[in-house]
Amino acid sequence: MVDSALARPHTTVVLAMSADGKIADVRRSPARFGSAADKAHLEKQVAQADAVLFGAGTLRAYGTTLRVSHSELLEMRSQQGKPAQPVQIVCSRSGKFDPNLRFFAQPVPRWLLTITLGAKVWQERAEFERILVAEAPEVPEQTLDWEQAFQQLATLGIRRLAVLGGGEVVASLMALDLIDELWLTVCPLILGGAIAPSPVQGLGFSAESAPRLELLSAEANGPEVFLHYRLQR
Repeated sequence: MVDSALARPHTTVVLAMSADGKIADVRRSPARFGSAADKAHLEKQVAQADAVLFGAGTLRAYGTTLRVSHSELLEMRSQQGKPAQPVQIVCSRSGKFDPNLRFFAQPVPRWLLTITLGAKVWQERAEFERILVAEAPEVPEQTLDWEQAFQQLATLGIRRLAVLGGGEVVASLMALDLIDELWLTVCPLILGGAIAPSPVQGLGFSAESAPRLELLSAEANGPEVFLHYRLQR
């Protein structure tokens, strides 16, 4: 559904993290510590979305994106009148990433969310089907305007959005109250490290201003725990 008050997509963050709340190690290596059950869970969430959003750092770390491949999920999307794959949206102010990444050869629709500077890098190329520019008016060509971006997504028919990282993207959206739900998979390992990224990076919140969550479900599956939260408003 589209939030009529804000004219924006319903937004769900989907992340796997270590037991100490890290989404990658201190080297920011790709987080491949989730089980097959976690990957299946992620694919299910992706299949329910009209679009998937992730930052340039996530793209650089993995080089690919998760496509919907399970036959039942593909059939579900078909019955709902959706294309086989959700739109894959990379957000980056600079637009600087390698066009030779495997991501650009995957059979998925690709959009770029950026500012004027990043758009210039890709305007004459064919890698992205659509380039969205959303700049904050007070600091043009420097800051991405997320509220404007989400309004554009809603206008383009994106009703359900899955956010797959990284922590800076999630922090920006959380600070603007643009997140509705979170799915967090707690994996049985400790990564540690003061600079290892967490699900929500940024400046952080005080205890008084911290967003509050309502637990919708908690399910143990083998050594992992799947937590589903809704933002309290």
